[in-house]
Amino acid sequence: MNITLLGCGRWGSFIGWYLDKIGHKVTIWGLADAPQLIELKTTRKNNMLSFRESIEITDDLEAAVSSAEIMIISISSQALRSFVQRLAKLDIKGKKIVLCMKGIELGTGCRLTQIVEEYVPEETKVAIWVGPGHPQSFSQGIPNCMVIDSRHEELKPYLISKFSSELIRFYVGQDLIGNEIGAAAKNSIGIAAGMLDGLNLSALKGALMSRGTREISRLIKAMGGNELSAYGLCHLGDYEATLFSKYSHNRMFGETLVKGEKYGLLAEGVDTTTALCQLGEKYNVDLPICKGVADVIAGKLDAKQALTDMFERSVKSEF
Repeated sequence: MNITLLGCGRWGSFIGWYLDKIGHKVTIWGLADAPQLIELKTTRKNNMLSFRESIEITDDLEAAVSSAEIMIISISSQALRSFVQRLAKLDIKGKKIVLCMKGIELGTGCRLTQIVEEYVPEETKVAIWVGPGHPQSFSQGIPNCMVIDSRHEELKPYLISKFSSELIRFYVGQDLIGNEIGAAAKNSIGIAAGMLDGLNLSALKGALMSRGTREISRLIKAMGGNELSAYGLCHLGDYEATLFSKYSHNRMFGETLVKGEKYGLLAEGVDTTTALCQLGEKYNVDLPICKGVADVIAGKLDAKQALTDMFERSVKSEF
């Protein structure tokens, strides 16, 4: 099967490597001036993987799209709308789109599938691929479980049959709203975890995990999803990779932030946290952890004070 990866960051390039490994014909596309693409084209390597000659690497978007039966998008979530507007000008009718990315659009509060479906033809079906795992672990042969979800029921088992292997076991998602919100929100909780690490308060991560999951479950329910999704692979199941791992960009961002250091890599949770707070206001849901993280990022609140506010709130029932 011909599959094109649109995006050549660490996750997109890994997915290309993985799908080639399990027998698909893979093309990886990126912007011509992107350092990641230049490295892939010149060395066929990045800092994690070597890419076989069977993988085509290109900056020609039209050619990459025309050959694809399935297009997997893995870019910054805040750049998705402008990218899909560009993509929609090409012949994508009848192709399948899988979003291998996590986030919520600033300002609109749109889920990523909602953004894509604004621009693509009706017969172009869209799905998400979310759940725990880092490319560094997968590339070492360490397996994990992930989720495929879509509003098109027949698309889910089809994609799972094409993507599954001993390295990644897929589950069928049953709540697109919950899986999208949960997957995006775990990055915000990851920033809070990094703040705890930076302040030598890592013992509070257990409480953060418990309360963070409950907080996001309330939002999912208010938005019309199943609150139990927050306890699944999209959110709680992804906490180990996000709240504890040395590979987590969001955890590292939170840690360096409270230490007064600069973190130069993309942390999707920064914009997602702002978007979550906007959704909390829209749906009248209290999101104290997200709000505290947002205030620290914006410089409105000292990290120690924010964490005190999170864990020393008024007495109330746990559930």
